[in-house]
Amino acid sequence: MFCHFLTFTHPNPQARLGDDGHDHLAALIRRIPGLARAHLMSPATARDRYIDDGPPPMLALQLYYERLETLEQATGADGALLKLANAMPPTLADADASQQVMWTRPYPTPSSSTTAPAEAQRSCSFLVHYPGEAEDLNQWLTYYLQHHPQVMFHFPAIREIEIYTRVDWIDALPWPRVHYFQRNKIVFDSAAALETALHSPTREAMKADRAHFPPFTGGNVHHPMLTETIVG
Repeated sequence: MFCHFLTFTHPNPQARLGDDGHDHLAALIRRIPGLARAHLMSPATARDRYIDDGPPPMLALQLYYERLETLEQATGADGALLKLANAMPPTLADADASQQVMWTRPYPTPSSSTTAPAEAQRSCSFLVHYPGEAEDLNQWLTYYLQHHPQVMFHFPAIREIEIYTRVDWIDALPWPRVHYFQRNKIVFDSAAALETALHSPTREAMKADRAHFPPFTGGNVHHPMLTETIVG
């Protein structure tokens, strides 16, 4: 599926959407035609053994579509996303927004064949993005996609793995674009479960595999986010 990332970063790291803003935004998102899945994310706390990339964004949205044409219709001049942009909660007025559309590559986890519990509508995601460039993107993706998700598979209690790669798209939205060459997401039932995973032996295996990555610039950025699935 195609995933539209919308990220809102507030100058005050303690700023939050609030219940009224959350309910208003969730209602707007549910009215978007053609949405296959949608996640609304807010800051979480989960400590990693090695990294601290600072406060998470105030809000992140993941809007999934089966077809790029459906996404572009939603983001076009007459689309539902422009109406959403013009009716955002006031608490987001001072936030810096960015957007990117990417192709979603899901990978299996030990729980893929099991039924998710009812509370799985609320989870905790570890969002990662690579803001620089790969020296050879084909070489990078070939190695990464054939090795790193297979290590992630062994995180204790992991529920989802998704890797995102770049696509081109058109839109009429007011938000500036970013062009990260890759994003990742791993999902757990809670922030506590994520933190446990980040201190497990698999975290050491992830670090060891990173030493074999093909050359790239810009590092990567990690943020834990409380995640509510509001569509799908």
